[in-house]
Amino acid sequence: MFLTTSGGSSFTATLADEPATIRLMTDVAALIEPGDLITLSGDLGAGKTTFARALIRHLAGSQSIEVPSPTFTLMQTYELPRFPVVHADLYRLSGSAELAELGFDDMPEGAVLLLEWPDRAAGFLPADRLDVALMLSPQHGTTVRQARITGYGRLAARADRIAAMRRFLEGAGFAEAERQRIQGDASTRAYERLTLRGETYVLMNSPRRADGPPVRDGKPYSAIAHLAEDVTAFVAMANALRSRGFSAPAVLHADFTAGLLIIEDLGDAPVVDGDPPAPIEERYGAAIDLLAALHQQSVSDALPLVGRPAYKLPRYDMDAMLIEVELLLDWYLPRMQTELAPAAREAFVTLWRDALALTLERPMTWVLRDFHSPNLMWLPERKSLARVGLLDFQDAVMGHPAYDVASILQDARVDVPEMMEISLLSRYMRARRAADATFDAPEFARLYATLAAQRASKILGIFARLDRRDGKPQYLRHIPRVWGYLQRSLEHPALAPLKAWYAANVPALKTI
Repeated sequence: MFLTTSGGSSFTATLADEPATIRLMTDVAALIEPGDLITLSGDLGAGKTTFARALIRHLAGSQSIEVPSPTFTLMQTYELPRFPVVHADLYRLSGSAELAELGFDDMPEGAVLLLEWPDRAAGFLPADRLDVALMLSPQHGTTVRQARITGYGRLAARADRIAAMRRFLEGAGFAEAERQRIQGDASTRAYERLTLRGETYVLMNSPRRADGPPVRDGKPYSAIAHLAEDVTAFVAMANALRSRGFSAPAVLHADFTAGLLIIEDLGDAPVVDGDPPAPIEERYGAAIDLLAALHQQSVSDALPLVGRPAYKLPRYDMDAMLIEVELLLDWYLPRMQTELAPAAREAFVTLWRDALALTLERPMTWVLRDFHSPNLMWLPERKSLARVGLLDFQDAVMGHPAYDVASILQDARVDVPEMMEISLLSRYMRARRAADATFDAPEFARLYATLAAQRASKILGIFARLDRRDGKPQYLRHIPRVWGYLQRSLEHPALAPLKAWYAANVPALKTI
């Protein structure tokens, strides 16, 4: 059940009082993931149970939840929003032989285990864990504690990250800010809302992307698809958008090496409403007006950065678009228990290469790439186009303007009725035509359908991958919607060969 471990990565901190201990708890809580083991060791009376109680309440989002000490019950389970938490106290155990009787093997799937007095399980602790050791420091006063955070195994990097975040927040003057986790996206980035002296900000925790295995020509998927490696792209794009009057968040503090930013808080008013959420047409219309205004402008692929070299936006080239659409073959079809013959795969790539070629022959613009409801905030106090707040654009590229139009009008997270899609697409094209008499609406409609189908195919693959590879089945609920969008787009006459290929090789969706 458990393996002996040694070594690790650690840092120390002096905690002047209980609020300092709570801040350390918040640092740890920010990086906890399902299935983690957090051990709480150190002196009797140093505050291990206080730390655990504060951590459980923080994760619960409620300070009123009852969190009794498990000294006598030994184990207590809490069903919390992000994952279950099991709080265990081994103080009364006489030895590790009694561990089997506690029922650790029956913990809920993905549960985080908070384990007090781990020394009672000496020699049986797993290789991957994070230890929080709290020691009394009577020579410095009754409230002072010395803390050592140690990460073992794969959690060694977690301890280093906690230390980096503490240094960053202290250096930026935010060490004492209240912190609240914000629901993140499908990526490895994490966000927290910081409250300091009555004002709110957002902490963006975006460590440098690790290269995956080579998938083509010795390059990983992220390099071929032009996914941002660090926060440089976000900062450059935020500054560029703001310089043109768009509501991207101001970057207030940045550590490019650590991948940590403190940015302006654009609030939490979405462009959707209801349960399940549905588009608010006025707000989607404003988002479409924003795109039309952006796409009328001449833009550069070189984005300046103060004190740093300019960031060059990559081109949304054929290799990037093809490797994205091939996610349908690599992840979605296996989920549908469908095997593809080599000839069928070759035909798929050829058809898409032909369909996408036109998108590369037209003038390029900034493609924000994730221009949809989770990344759009409503700012009613601002005027005109500035009412739409923009987030999550670090993977921006130079590409065809139809891509972002398809992103919002075929929003993967909400149902956009077909008549609303047609109405807003027409609104966009009228605005473009009014600004430029040479704007070719029929051609744009064709390339809109092409890029919408490419995007839908990619997303089907991504959602299947998030389930199978990353253990995030919640994205599967969106698959029927995206499948419906794909069928809409394939109805365009120019995509008839692709429509026939999908009909012959991709099972019609019935159930997930």
